[in-house]
Amino acid sequence: MIDFQEGFTMLVDKPYKWTSFDAVNKLRWNIKQKLGVKKIKVGHAGTLDPLATGLLVICTGKNTKLIESFTADEKSYTGTFLVGKTTPSYDLESEYDKEYPTEHITDELIEKVRLSMIGVQQQVPPIFSAKQVDGQRAYDLARAGKTVELKANTVEIVDFQITANRFPEIDFFIKCSKGTYIRSIARDFGLALESGATMIALRRTASGDFKIEDSKTVDEWLELIKNDK
Repeated sequence: MIDFQEGFTMLVDKPYKWTSFDAVNKLRWNIKQKLGVKKIKVGHAGTLDPLATGLLVICTGKNTKLIESFTADEKSYTGTFLVGKTTPSYDLESEYDKEYPTEHITDELIEKVRLSMIGVQQQVPPIFSAKQVDGQRAYDLARAGKTVELKANTVEIVDFQITANRFPEIDFFIKCSKGTYIRSIARDFGLALESGATMIALRRTASGDFKIEDSKTVDEWLELIKNDK
């Protein structure tokens, strides 16, 4: 029997277009129904954007005390950048707004840029993010058409590999520190190529010692909760 109130950690494969909060809410509601309780602590260790899929670490009960340490862990991702086009959100949440030349981009330039992006650096978060600006979420201000200026954060790209080059689409593997925005890496990658780039796919494959291979879908977790004795 799973003791959700005492403390349990679920590795969830977050579905496409679900927010991290959607996943937490769905599981919390079903756990409460199963246990017949009005309240239970449930939280996640590191937000995944709605258009991303993959590993979401969700803790219940006393295990929620571990969330801060889990959130601090390095994360690993796979995904795809599209070179030559950009959007205001740096991903497909918003429409393409600009196109850039790509004729000058060679395999050698891509490799040079890839290597240059590994290491500790200053990264400006996307304006379409949950960062706080004067008590408001940056994405709320951005969606309202207001000017948003965000301060750069110190992040580290531990590893950055090109796993497939189908130019202008480029598949990648990235391992990075807490607080790194892969969308911002897409923006910086495009700029370094003297062009532009947009993140068109993203999947989190690891968070610290937790791996996507050990996760279950939301439906699989709901079935486990329902049948837990």
